Amino acid sequence: MGHNRRIRDVEDGDAVAITEIYAHHVLHGTASYEVDPPAVADTLAKIRRAAGPGWPFLVAEEGGIVSGYAYVTQFRDRAAYRFTAEDSIYVSPDRMGRGIGTALLEALIESSAAYGFRTIVAVIGGAEPASIALHRKSGFREVGRLEKVGFKFGRWLDSLYMQRELPVP
Repeated sequence: MGHNRRIRDVEDGDAVAITEIYAHHVLHGTASYEVDPPAVADTLAKIRRAAGPGWPFLVAEEGGIVSGYAYVTQFRDRAAYRFTAEDSIYVSPDRMGRGIGTALLEALIESSAAYGFRTIVAVIGGAEPASIALHRKSGFREVGRLEKVGFKFGRWLDSLYMQRELPVP
């Protein structure tokens, strides 16, 4: 399991695969509150926005195929938040349950600490149990919940906040 998996930094050429993975989650899940999948150009712009300040943006690759991705951005854009990141993790629907999310999150924690972030916040749309379990396994704890803040698939959804302190390198 995962013997040919590689976690690496994102490249512009990954934009198509990332767009396809994210589109599935937008159309079929509640982790993202988007309802229309973004275009490849939007994904490329997101990759470059993260790359500009040097924030970690990682992909999991298996047999040369992107099977998932994870990145952090500064939690909010005001200067006092500069040491706090917000994570995003998405795994290809046909590769879920194989440890890819865990591998990505562990690598993201390490690279975020190396970047200089001191805390990562996970904002879990729809309070999805798999995402909660993934984050809990990696040392995140629940710190708050916004109730009925998203409306998708004909129902109201909560957003769960989880947080983890990062080691100082």
